[in-house]
Amino acid sequence: MKRLLASASVVAALGVCTIAPRAATQQAQQPPQQSPQPQPPVPPGGAAGQGGASGQQPSFRAGVELVSLNVIVTEAGGKYVTDLSQDDFNVFEDGVKQEVTFFNKTNLPIALALLLDTSASMDTKLATAQEAAIGFAKKLRQQDLAEVIDFDSRVVVLQGFTNSAGELEAAIRKTSAGGSTSLYNAIYIALKDLKKAVAKNVDEIRRQAIVVLSDGEDTSSLLPFEEVLDLTKRSETAIYAIGLRTPENGSLQSKGFREAEFVLRQLAQETGGRAFFPNQVAELSSVYGQIADELSSQYTVGYTSRNPKRDGGWRRVVVRVGRPNTTARTKQGYFAPTH
Repeated sequence: MKRLLASASVVAALGVCTIAPRAATQQAQQPPQQSPQPQPPVPPGGAAGQGGASGQQPSFRAGVELVSLNVIVTEAGGKYVTDLSQDDFNVFEDGVKQEVTFFNKTNLPIALALLLDTSASMDTKLATAQEAAIGFAKKLRQQDLAEVIDFDSRVVVLQGFTNSAGELEAAIRKTSAGGSTSLYNAIYIALKDLKKAVAKNVDEIRRQAIVVLSDGEDTSSLLPFEEVLDLTKRSETAIYAIGLRTPENGSLQSKGFREAEFVLRQLAQETGGRAFFPNQVAELSSVYGQIADELSSQYTVGYTSRNPKRDGGWRRVVVRVGRPNTTARTKQGYFAPTH
């Protein structure tokens, strides 16, 4: 607790800039708190019933938290499985089977932070990376929202949340390479921004994701990895990490490269996202395409924990699917409420 609270002075010193007027209100001013589990989505009314196999709406009681999981199901060859029903899902919390009370396979809108590494090492690769990111932004739908953040020695919010592909493209084209890498600072800022994208009604409920591209290890963040990882585990945000492996990175067996790969894998694994490690910058377009496909192939599964303790402890979650030769992926757990 002391370590987390002590980061207030660190966050105040972060090199965070903003270029979008709206984004000016979205800068991180507070450190990660030892807070209860992030608030679950507002129980969807019409939005949930549209695509769920169960047309019934679950009943909710005041003070009862719904544990909400975004779940991806794939076949052995990696093909997404999108025709499952609520009865196909089995959820276990700390080894205890839970009753699924909410299910949705409607393609919900997305709130997404698009992070681009613009450190000096990206100089020769940035033009191709820009085009790949723009292609990804153009696949977002009218009901989706995205922001653009670039990071080198500083973290710059180039465009606040918008559904305009033109505004996103313009922001991406503003990026230029130079400086060191503040990966942890950038993820921290993105998580704080997404936390503010709270639904005011059922029509605004959105799945949240961060898509981050980097070609090396963090070299200049003031926040430690452990603190950022803790914040990701307390969020409802899936992280899709792209670690670009190229000869310019130096030896792929270098300590720095191994550290970067470990960090990106862990962020993705803990949050139910996915990590990609293309060997050539030309592969980025395909990688962004795979992420877009995955974001449109998710289920939302919810339950009320059978564990009544409000101790703030970590609870491990596992989702299994009854259909043979399929694998389910979601975040690895959540922190219990404390009050």
